[in-house]
Formats: sequence, structure tokens, C-alpha cells
Amino acid sequence: MVSQLGLGAALILATILIGAGVWLGLELAFLRLHGWLMRPPHRPKLVAALVVALLGTLAMITVSVWLWALAFYGLGIFADLEAALYFSLVAFTTLGFGDVLLPLEWRLLGGMTAANGFLSFGLVTALLVETLRNVRIGQRDWMS
Repeated sequence: MVSQLGLGAALILATILIGAGVWLGLELAFLRLHGWLMRPPHRPKLVAALVVALLGTLAMITVSVWLWALAFYGLGIFADLEAALYFSLVAFTTLGFGDVLLPLEWRLLGGMTAANGFLSFGLVTALLVETLRNVRIGQRDWMS
């Protein structure tokens, strides 16, 4: 049990660091493009900012799911990488089909994967809203 909690905590920390790195990169990119984003036309640039932020988010989620899948596969929990990736994706998105299950001795990791995904999606939702809000407020201020 302690080894599961330690491994799960390490994987969650790794996904937090991955997310922080992706969002730091996006923040720096938006700061660099600030002048361009603020000049008219505003709507296409707001859409462009949204697309870039969503792609960054998708990359972060994808890397996080793969990290969990590689851990499951590396531990020998699943016979093949496809099953590990499938379980990781289903658990991380909290979809929880239940058609693929972890062995009893590893079941705590399933809950930790789901908690990690739930928190990650909440965080990226807040960051997306904040990013778009900042771009839109900057555009409005520029017009004033």
C-alpha cells in the first residue's frame, strides 16, 4: 500500500510539473505576442489564443496520460502498452468504464489516476478561462 501511494504521489507530482511547464511556456508565448494580440482585429486573435491554449492543454493531458500508462506497463500490471494506455485514459478522464481493471494489489493507483485527472481538468479549465479573460481585457483596454 505504501509503495502504491508513493508511486502515485510521484506520478501526480510529475504531471503537475509537466502542466506547470506547459503553462509557463504558454504564458511566455502570450507575453511575447502581447502587442500583436492587443492590436485589431481582435476576434481572430482571441480565437488564435484559444486554439494555442487548447493545444497546450491537450499536449499536457496527453503526456500525463502516457506517463501513467508507461508506469502501469513498466510495473507489468498490463500485458501490453495498449491496455495500459486505455486504462490510463479511461481513469484519467474519470470515465471509468470498468471493462479493464487493475489487479487488487494495484487498485489504489486507479483512484490516484482518476484524482490526478480530475484535478488536472479543473486546473486547465481555470487557466484557459484566465488566459482568455486576460487577452480579452487587454484588447478592450487597448481600444480605450
